[in-house]
Amino acid sequence: MFLLSGILIIVVGFSIGLNPLLVVAVAGLATGIAGGLHPLDVIALFGKSFVDSRYIAIVWLVLPVIGLLERSGLRERAQYLISRIAAASAGRILLLYLALRQITAALGLLTLGGHAQMVRPLIAPMAEAAAETRLGALPPRVGNMIRAYAAATDNTGAFFGEDVFLAVGSILLIKGFLQQNGVDAEPWRLALWAIPTALLAFVIHGTRLLLLDRRLKREMAR
Repeated sequence: MFLLSGILIIVVGFSIGLNPLLVVAVAGLATGIAGGLHPLDVIALFGKSFVDSRYIAIVWLVLPVIGLLERSGLRERAQYLISRIAAASAGRILLLYLALRQITAALGLLTLGGHAQMVRPLIAPMAEAAAETRLGALPPRVGNMIRAYAAATDNTGAFFGEDVFLAVGSILLIKGFLQQNGVDAEPWRLALWAIPTALLAFVIHGTRLLLLDRRLKREMAR
């Protein structure tokens, strides 16, 4: 039962709002110690996992670059350019990004988008600037709503677009699960049948984005 102490730490840590990275690290350390490992051995396993997953290091290389771009006025320039386009609106900008995100994910180019690389420094500020041009200064609740829609757009496009690509981990996971249960399905067939799901996801979330501008008007009138 002591091996389940990590789960308890995660539940308690997340419920009281502690730093997620700290909570997960402490939970992993507690689980390892409960399993009979020396604390130094657990830390060594953390380091080995980090080194084996070298793509994690790329994130730490990208974040300083994004920070420097923001400090140099990336967000402000994006907002300025969008504010000069009369036809731009928050819903239309996010709809365009949804299409681009889903198409690039279907081609296997998942790293072209993302919350840290695209949504925070570019997409969300552009959508907010378009809304401000049409509706005026945005209260915090409306700005947060636009940011939430921007994040959801990235998630939807990436999640439903990546399954159309053959060599993605989710396709291989589905194939392995089906094979273990006696169902032999080729990866190309799984990717083929992911296309209708991706199209339906685009239609559903795209409709929500087209209705976003009306919702923003109602929120501003409150």
